[in-house]
Amino acid sequence: MRIAVIGAGGVGGYFGARLAAAGDDVTFVARGRHLAAIREKGLTVRSPLGELRVPAEAVVPAVSDLKDPDLVVVAVKLWDTEDVARQVAPLAEGGAAVVSFQNGVQKDTVLRRHLPAGAVLGGVSYVSAFIEEPGVVVHHGTMQRLVFGEYGREASPRARRFLDSCLAAGIDAEISGDIERAIWEKFVFLVGLSGTTSAVRQPIGVVRADPGSRTLLREVMHEAVAVGRAMGVALDPGFADERLAFCDTLPATMTSSMHNDLVHGNRLELGWLSGAVAELGAGLGVATPRNRTIADILSPYALGDPAAAGGAGVTAAGAASR
Repeated sequence: MRIAVIGAGGVGGYFGARLAAAGDDVTFVARGRHLAAIREKGLTVRSPLGELRVPAEAVVPAVSDLKDPDLVVVAVKLWDTEDVARQVAPLAEGGAAVVSFQNGVQKDTVLRRHLPAGAVLGGVSYVSAFIEEPGVVVHHGTMQRLVFGEYGREASPRARRFLDSCLAAGIDAEISGDIERAIWEKFVFLVGLSGTTSAVRQPIGVVRADPGSRTLLREVMHEAVAVGRAMGVALDPGFADERLAFCDTLPATMTSSMHNDLVHGNRLELGWLSGAVAELGAGLGVATPRNRTIADILSPYALGDPAAAGGAGVTAAGAASR
């Protein structure tokens, strides 16, 4: 396949590199120091599953430099979604499929504002990977999974073709028959993990071991489930308890991508995680006091503040799950 990956960070860099290594024609769109480093030395992905290297010529600085991809993978931070959707529109109008592996449950709504009906597939990624330094992505652990599918219809030829590429690349992947539910299931977990590790400023091991913060974790996820069910998503009423049990199986040092951004004084995806639960809940008449409190606590850091983050004494404790 001809695959364009917009965003060569943890998600885009890791999965794109693995697809490229298996023989797909993959072009990355990157920017800033990461772009400069890749152009000089290529992209390096360090993983327990084997090191991957992508040549410098596989990266371009702009979406307009892409040449007729079959599939566009969106892997940028959520606040860039609107801008990327506008830029990708000509490619989608030319027949390219578009799948976002970003966090959150509002990403595809944003994409569909700008792209032709039917161009967007739903997608979910599970991987712990970050840009360690410009030009280098590090994969933590062995989890690396993609779930994707069509909205409102059965598996399509384009979804099957992408599945074949993923499996050939050694990626744990599957087509979902209810991709909206799959997106919400990850969202419930991610809201809990990101909100509590960031607000408590500790890894999941500390959060789940303390009775008070464990209750917080469960209730943050339970509120997300309640909002999803109010929106018509087929989530089990007890799904938060299931995810809490799953949290007990995670490495004690695991944090979240939002905690990692907080540590480094970067902008946070807060408005698309706990903030989104609170916003959607308010519109539906669903109470979300725990998520609203987390959004308020972290609000001073939402746009990024290196001095504030560094002064808070936060330390990076393990990898984040995205």
